[in-house]
Amino acid sequence: MARDREDLRAQSVADRGVDLRRNRYLERCGGDRERLDLVAGALEGSLELRRIGTAGGRLGDPLHGSFESTCVHGRRGYSQRRMDTALLDYRLPPELIAQHPLESRDASRLLVYRRGTGVIEHRGFSDFPDLLAGELVVVNDTRVVPARLRLRRASGGAVEVLLLEPIGLDGLWEGLARPGRRLKPGERLGPVELVEPLGEGRWVLRLEGEAAGDVPLPPYIRETLDDPERYQTVYAREQGSAAAPTAGLHFTPSLVARLDPVRVTLHVGLDTFRPVTSVRLEDHELHGERYRVEADAWRRIEGADRVLAVGTTTVRALETVAQTRELSGRTTLFITPGFRFRRVDAMLTNFHLPRSTLLSLVAAFVGVEEMREIYRVAVAERYRFYSFGDAMIVL
Repeated sequence: MARDREDLRAQSVADRGVDLRRNRYLERCGGDRERLDLVAGALEGSLELRRIGTAGGRLGDPLHGSFESTCVHGRRGYSQRRMDTALLDYRLPPELIAQHPLESRDASRLLVYRRGTGVIEHRGFSDFPDLLAGELVVVNDTRVVPARLRLRRASGGAVEVLLLEPIGLDGLWEGLARPGRRLKPGERLGPVELVEPLGEGRWVLRLEGEAAGDVPLPPYIRETLDDPERYQTVYAREQGSAAAPTAGLHFTPSLVARLDPVRVTLHVGLDTFRPVTSVRLEDHELHGERYRVEADAWRRIEGADRVLAVGTTTVRALETVAQTRELSGRTTLFITPGFRFRRVDAMLTNFHLPRSTLLSLVAAFVGVEEMREIYRVAVAERYRFYSFGDAMIVL
């Protein structure tokens, strides 16, 4: 076992020529009924079973762990309750971050991953309907609020407010304000009054009238968006999101007509785009997001043989209802590796930021090592990443 009694790093076993019995990272163990599984560290990437030799014992035999027997892990690896956030890291060349949408929504590329075989294919998004085998397609019909307000203090200093969600009557909202260190309760910023600080730049604030700001594009998009509707899905209906459900941005009206999707609503808020900063994934806290599924829609979803969710927000809405049987409310469901999916059988999604709850959900759906390999291939094949990037479908 490893001397630190936690991890056996990948370089200790990946080279067939290493004498494991004399490796200074290891010590002999036996008789105390304690066993630790092998783990691939976050920086070493995956530990490929086919490369493990037989030096020092039975390391060439199949290795069994607590997570579906498909990955190699240990006390600091991952499970439903414990996972190092560093496993959600990956390297992305900056030029692969899409700065603008393509001229045609369905002109993006589509990476296809088949869970049954592990096969990866490269297609175009216009092929999406032809890849389905009777799945019921479910989309999130939320609409993005023009929620980025560029305001001025009485002193003339610039302040940016991002409205996250309404929290009651009398124009009260939760929002983010920056720079936040000098802002004070009661301060007036044009149509916005700061009411109460909530910490981490979050405020309760009061808005006069309707939100009439800019489309809240993510900070990694540096180019101006000529047509704000390109940051809305063509089926967006109910205004309430601080960010777009980006997997749906690839659909054209003709594709939607062919698919006849079921609509659910989850208003994207702080939880979806706030990065995970904790060392352990389970230490990340969700504030919750509003969702609603109509009874008729849920009957169709519940009765379908297979369901394909368009986007991680749709997955969270469906799995929340499947677990709670509540068709509306606020979900704090945090989907991490080890999660048991009850209603989603296939998923369409974009490529997500490292150390994000969205990437955690993808890892839960396909497996951590599988997710890392998919992203390695996507980078190697020069896919476009993030909100205006390409898509992947998991079947």
